[in-house]
Amino acid sequence: MPSGPLVGTRIVELAAIGPAPYGVMLLADLGADVVRVDRVSAAPGQVGAEASMVGLSRNRRSIGVDLKTPAGVEVVRRLTAGSDVLVEGFRPGVAERLGVGPDDLRADHPSLIYARMTGWGQEGPLAPRAGHDIDYAAIAGALHTVGRAGEPPPPPVNYLADFGGGGTFLAIGILAALLERATSGQGQVVDAAMVDGTASLTAFLHGLLQMGAWSTQRGANLLDGGAPFYDSYRCADGGFVAVGALEPPFYAALLTGLGLEAAAWPQHDRDRWPQLRERLTEIFATRTRDQWAETFEGTDACVAPILDLAEAPDHPHNRARQTFTEAFGQTQPAPAPRFSRTAGAIDRPPPSPGEHTAEVLAELGCNDDEVARWRADGVVA
Repeated sequence: MPSGPLVGTRIVELAAIGPAPYGVMLLADLGADVVRVDRVSAAPGQVGAEASMVGLSRNRRSIGVDLKTPAGVEVVRRLTAGSDVLVEGFRPGVAERLGVGPDDLRADHPSLIYARMTGWGQEGPLAPRAGHDIDYAAIAGALHTVGRAGEPPPPPVNYLADFGGGGTFLAIGILAALLERATSGQGQVVDAAMVDGTASLTAFLHGLLQMGAWSTQRGANLLDGGAPFYDSYRCADGGFVAVGALEPPFYAALLTGLGLEAAAWPQHDRDRWPQLRERLTEIFATRTRDQWAETFEGTDACVAPILDLAEAPDHPHNRARQTFTEAFGQTQPAPAPRFSRTAGAIDRPPPSPGEHTAEVLAELGCNDDEVARWRADGVVA
């Protein structure tokens, strides 16, 4: 049985990849009833538009629909007529050409919240162009802040623009629109663009830049690897530790754990930072990652072992908080954030495309003959 603060909210998700599935997953984890509209041509055994989205596809039902047919469009219209939100991740103009754009669906359902997830947004010179996480982060100014001085910025996986600037802001926009609708009774269009959300993530650095407290030179600042006491270091076994000893008491605890005299290594003497980095590199290389973790356990030195994806679920803190969970035979991150009364949960495994077509169509009041005809015509699967 679904649980969470969004129980009673229904979302129709037009299958996509990347940030839209992630944003919808956040809402599904909090109890929203999500029906994903997959392509009828999706191969059996795949999950959604792309098999790679399996990690983002939990807590949904799936219906296979051919949106290129009038009957398929009618199915989506019926779905959205009884839903609160529709989410699409097409390039601008595609939904309109298919007949499932905001004007099409909101004409008879003005309280519908129509959420759009794109890289560049619905307008602007780049709006119709292709792109990926690394491109949106680049244009937003965020990618330039990541990496070592004198080296190209590394690809930040998909965390930065796709999920941080994209899917997270999509979820925020939907929640805000739902809250506003409770007062106005009206839906609206949510235009979530990865470039916009990623730019928002840099607000803190723009403030520091205006104060003269941040340099556009990469690797020269307090938080970008410029400071030796806020960086990562290789250990004797090839593992790494993360050091975040920013405040003076934490820095003092770091030096104590490393056997260094505080008076000999003033924290903010930038002229000596290269020497301090060299010394920290030498010392951390003398013990294994887990030995250093044990050394600093129980201190405020802000030193943590850098765990890989397979190790993280077994860290004592993560186990104590149940940050990861076992669900349907898989270890995966648990729903977040947490609620004191209406906890979210993982109630459904990732569905196969069209797994719930018959179930969902029955809920819409479609009779057996109608469904059989649609299946024969390839409208649904």
